[in-house]
Amino acid sequence: MEEEFHELTDRARAELRTPQDLVAYERLLGLARKGTPAAREELARTLTADERPLWVREIAAFVLGCAGDARAFETLVLLLNHRDPARCATAAYALARLGDPRTARAAAALATNPLRTAYALHPVRLLAELRAPESVPALIATLERLLVPNTPYWRVALACVEGLGALGDRRALPVLTAAREHPRLAAAASAALARLEVPEGRREEGA
Repeated sequence: MEEEFHELTDRARAELRTPQDLVAYERLLGLARKGTPAAREELARTLTADERPLWVREIAAFVLGCAGDARAFETLVLLLNHRDPARCATAAYALARLGDPRTARAAAALATNPLRTAYALHPVRLLAELRAPESVPALIATLERLLVPNTPYWRVALACVEGLGALGDRRALPVLTAAREHPRLAAAASAALARLEVPEGRREEGA
């Protein structure tokens, strides 16, 4: 997680406004480096403390999530649905490592919510990475909704296509076939369909 953690802390450092912010920032980094049960307890208290900047909660949730501490779950899900793509990406990374059984359901709810489509890119990618029972149905439902002309959310649709190709579930054949008719999705959909094709030998066996 070193690279992702450095990206997060560099971004958080740019949000510091006061000397007190710098003190809090350095303390968080110290707790993250310790990685002890006592340090995690203090990070967990940070998640629910009053009047803390968002970057404080983000660092604490990221560290706890990557350590498999379920207390980070709610904060990470909120960040997964944030308007800032960088925060969404950080949350998705930590959620993928948290190992919480609620994660896939939360990501599916965010991905399939038509009112939050603008922020669905990272939930979609997370679903593909998780390979959970919720992943394929949610990606199919999201992609079906986006197969309309001139959708402004074609990047979300593309992530669905790529995710379905990676998951290799033949339930996705109809929606991927439809996606192949959309210029921005055609190449990825064709590649995904190629991955879902039944090998020649297996077709003969099933005949």
